Parts: sequence; C-alpha cells; structure tokens
Amino acid sequence: MQRALCPVETLYVGQRSRAVLSCTLHGHVDVEALSAAFDAVTTEQPTLRTRIVPDGAGYALRLLAADERPRLVTRTGDPEDAYAAELNAPLPVGGPLSRAVLVSAPDREHHLFVLVVDHTVTDGHSSITLLNTLWERYGALVEGAGDRHGDGSAATAAAHPATGPEDAPRWPRPVSALLPGGDDADTAEYLGRRVEEAGRHPVELVAYDVPRPPTAVSAADRGAFATGPGRDEGRIEVCRLTLGTEETTRLRQAARRAGVSAHSLVSAAALTAARRRLEGDGPRTLGCLSPVDLRSRISPPLSPSVMVAAVTTHLQTVEVSARTGPLELARAVHTRLKDFIARGDHFREARITPEIPRNPALQLGTVIVTNMGVVPGPRFPEGLRASDVRLVPARENYFPRAGRSPVMACVVSFDGRLAVEFPYFTSCFSPSFMRAFRDDVLDGLLAFAGAAESGRVPAHAS
Repeated sequence: MQRALCPVETLYVGQRSRAVLSCTLHGHVDVEALSAAFDAVTTEQPTLRTRIVPDGAGYALRLLAADERPRLVTRTGDPEDAYAAELNAPLPVGGPLSRAVLVSAPDREHHLFVLVVDHTVTDGHSSITLLNTLWERYGALVEGAGDRHGDGSAATAAAHPATGPEDAPRWPRPVSALLPGGDDADTAEYLGRRVEEAGRHPVELVAYDVPRPPTAVSAADRGAFATGPGRDEGRIEVCRLTLGTEETTRLRQAARRAGVSAHSLVSAAALTAARRRLEGDGPRTLGCLSPVDLRSRISPPLSPSVMVAAVTTHLQTVEVSARTGPLELARAVHTRLKDFIARGDHFREARITPEIPRNPALQLGTVIVTNMGVVPGPRFPEGLRASDVRLVPARENYFPRAGRSPVMACVVSFDGRLAVEFPYFTSCFSPSFMRAFRDDVLDGLLAFAGAAESGRVPAHAS
C-alpha cells in the first residue's frame, strides 16, 4: 500500500532533510509508557511508518511491515553527547521516516528525548504538534488513562477517524491537492517572472571560512579535512541564540511598535550579519528565503496534527550596504512578505515547485530564516520536567567544495522564549565563525529592543 508524493513533498526527497526535535528532561521517565505513546502516534499517522520508494517518474510513500515500523530506541549515555550523535544520524535510506530515541544518564534522572522526522512528511508546525501529542499521550498513560500495550488502542483509533486499520491506511491528502484552483497560463507567467528576476538579481552567498578540501583527497590526507569521528568531511553542529521571556516580550513589543514582525527583525539582523562578511561598504544584493505556512491559508485550514509537508517559500532580494539600517531592512522584509501573501503568490509559488530542481536560484537566499512564531511546548506529568525544548533542521548532504552557501536560522519561541538555531557543517563554517555570526544577530536584536524602549525607533502603524 502506497501513496504518491506530490510536487511539494517530492522536493524534499533529494534534500534528505529532517526535523530534529529534542527535550532535555529531569525526573522519572516510564519507558514502557513512552514506547506505547510513540506507537500510538505512529499508528495514527501512517506517513510516519513509511519508506520512500520510486513510483514511475516520481516517488511514493509505502507502508512498512509491522516488524519494520519505527519503535522507541532507549540507551544509557551522556545526554549532551547524545544530542550531537542524534543530530548527525540521518534517517536510513529506504527505512522509516521517523525515529524516537531516549538517552538516560546512569542516574536515570536526567534524559534526552529526540524525535526525528523526514521533511518529506512534516513541517515545523506539524512536527511540534507531533512532539506535544506524544507527550500528551505519555501523560495520559502514566496517569492510567490509556492502553500501554500494542501499537495503538481501539480507543485511540475511535478518537481519530482519519486513521484506518493498519492494512488499509487512510492517507492524508498532500498539500498540492488542497491548493485553490489555478490557471495554467497564470502559473506559467509567474514562473517566467520568477526565473527572470532570479537571473537579473543573483544573490551573494557567505563564503566558508574553513579551507576548501581539494577535489581529490588521498586516504593519507583525508584526516586533515575531517572534523568529526566517522565523517570524512565534518559534522553538523548548532550555534544557538536564546532570549528569556522578558527579553522576548520586549523584542516583540518593539517590533509591534515599529509595525514589523519578530521574524522580520531576525531576518534583518541575519542579513546585516551576512553583509558584514562580504567585502566593501557599498550595496550588495542579498537574498532572504522565508518558509511560508500553507496550512492556515488553504480552505478549509489543514490541522497541524496532519503529518504532511505544507509549506512553500518566499524569496526576496534586497540591496544591503554597510550603512543600511536594521529597521529599514526589517520593514522591507515584512512588507514584501505580507504583499506576497496578499497577492496569493504563496499558492503560485507552491504550484511551480516542480521547477525548483531545474532552477535552484528560485530558492537561493543569502540567509534562510524560518518563521514558527510563538508555540506551546510539551506538557509533562508530575515528576517530570523539561529544562529545554529545541527544533533544529538538519540535512544529510553538505557541499564544502562549493565554497559558499546560505546561512540557516531556525526561529521558534517555545512558551514565550525566543530561540534562533544556526545549524552548520564544520567543513564549511568553523565554530568560531558561527559564534561570531550568532553574536552579531543577538547584538542586533538587543540593540533594536533597547532603541525602541528609549524611543529612538519611530513608531509605525500599518
């Protein structure tokens, strides 16, 4: 049993990208209950227990056999070391599109829980909802309100009528099938305009600071370019920016007074940091790529509990010099993204997705800044608490020999605390480079909030 992938989903197959969600936990974890909770959510969501297979000229999701479906993996180890290992562990080719791992310290009181989902079947909103649902089920189980046995109870199935029996899954409809009707001529005109604009305004990329490996590396010299165990060309690491609830509130209030979004402020700070890493003081063409949620914009809206990829992107180019002000940049980013959605171009962008592999410049930005907004974190039963919740995107393939690439910033506010995650590959950017980039973004955000509080940022009503 299988379901063909739509164009939006197919785009992620070659990227081999994944959402990595994690919780740092303190207290007692009932492993049996957590395992049953994971089984329950994968039973409800057939896309989580599939593999990707060729299907004619495209691809499809094929349901895994019962003995192949993902199960909770548990082990003892250092939670901090475990995070790096799980971040760098791709989902297996031809295997499940999800993974759940619990790593417990020897004292059994400190843990790391990691949930990994292939971006072919998820986006930021649905992956966070999945994490929260899993812990909601866990709480019900430890409090005696659920079935700890099997791979999903009859009560669970009854509560989720979209789920059929395992031998006849009721697949969620792909987002491409949920878009409003479009005119072929209009789509072709939009594509032509996008290709022409991308060719007329090629964007600058940030150069890697790690020496580029030669085209051919001998076995004897390979170690000189390896920066992580078991990887010839580095590993994924993350530089992180976090604000407390008070700082986050001040920043959001400052953004509101200036008539912009927090996302546009982060984008402006990231563009400014990128410009500082380019030569000269004059204007340079930079690109900001922003994922755009489709779930809330189709009719009827698609629930975040449905595990499909339901995003498109918005690419805008801006001329940035050493003298460009952050508020000017933020207002440009905010206004253009708002106008893009008002015109309905997010639907047009989704329709031209099949052309992206042939025209990669359509999604090539100097910075990629996600926009999750303020989201609730998971809730835990008495005796268990989380000191940290994270969402980080990761890919399997990076290209050190390219010499330059976009810088990724994953923006999410769990329970009112802003976090910006900067994942990078150590054979491309060094830790010190990314720390400096992160610090520039942080300084820019704090400076804006401080200037707004002192009245140096003019108010703006839109």
